[in-house]
Amino acid sequence: MMITRILGEGQYEIDEKHLDRLNRLDSALQSAARADDAAAFTAALSALVGAVRTLGTRLPDEMITVSDLVLPDEDTSLSQVRDLLTDEGLIPG
Repeated sequence: MMITRILGEGQYEIDEKHLDRLNRLDSALQSAARADDAAAFTAALSALVGAVRTLGTRLPDEMITVSDLVLPDEDTSLSQVRDLLTDEGLIPG
């Protein structure tokens, strides 16, 4: 299991079996950012955050635990996310 935080929203517990899917969505986001394609970036970020919500189990707000991954919220701009991207995207691996 891994813990993913969506900034401004909360934490989700996600089974690691979903990591490949999340990495594919992260790759699409990274490609859109590199191409400076704002529309594709917005769609990719929405898909990635939506997948975390769909595949994960939301943790109670009062439960405090260390996050394995931190994702920006869907309203974060391309320039802000570009500052967070590494060579591996937002999700290592």
